[in-house]
Amino acid sequence: MSTDHYGWNERVDTWEEVAASEAFLRLRDRVVELAEPREDDHAVDLGAGTGLLARALAPRVADVVAVDYSPAMLERLDALAASDGVHNLRTVEADLRRLPLEDECATLLVSNYAFHHLDDPGKELALSEARRVLQPGGRLVVCDMMFSLSLEARDRKVVMRTVLSILRRGPAGVVRILRNAGRLVAGRWEQPARPETWEEMLVARGFEDVRVELLANEAAVAVARRPPRKARAPGVRAAASGS
Repeated sequence: MSTDHYGWNERVDTWEEVAASEAFLRLRDRVVELAEPREDDHAVDLGAGTGLLARALAPRVADVVAVDYSPAMLERLDALAASDGVHNLRTVEADLRRLPLEDECATLLVSNYAFHHLDDPGKELALSEARRVLQPGGRLVVCDMMFSLSLEARDRKVVMRTVLSILRRGPAGVVRILRNAGRLVAGRWEQPARPETWEEMLVARGFEDVRVELLANEAAVAVARRPPRKARAPGVRAAASGS
């Protein structure tokens, strides 16, 4: 199990407040819209947290597996699902890079603001696992912060907007910036990847129909699918048998 650098087990209530914000509800709704859930879908939510996305999908699909490495987050998710009368959702405590799920068990895989906690090699491992558990033709929709600390125009705009927003909070904002700077130096800061990097990683992992849609502020959503299984060419079996 991954080390809990971010203290998620102690941040359940705080995360619930963030998840209930208008901005995150809009992100959830866009992921659901792009996912195009169907009644026969077997869905997996990676980095599910307390279930913002998983609980929205549950009424629209056959079943949902909500994966997260924080037992406290999953405990809250179970309680919320029970309160909502959701019975087709189960939780799995796991690292996104090592999913304890069977091959080709899902038709839809989604994630919302989880992948930036992984470095790029970690993202690649998680995407390889995502492809493994998806059935041929299965869809993937991942929303995350997608930018880098670079001099590119969009990256500069995202960073400046974020810094100015934090500074408006006064002394508390300055403390947060200094704390984040310390985490960056220590290698414990969030590690978002640029949209172009996401496209490259998905193609390299064998996905097709890859596209990235830029959303508000630093957010973007990557959409792709595992290629359908190719039909056997006519006569292939007969030719092999006669050889």
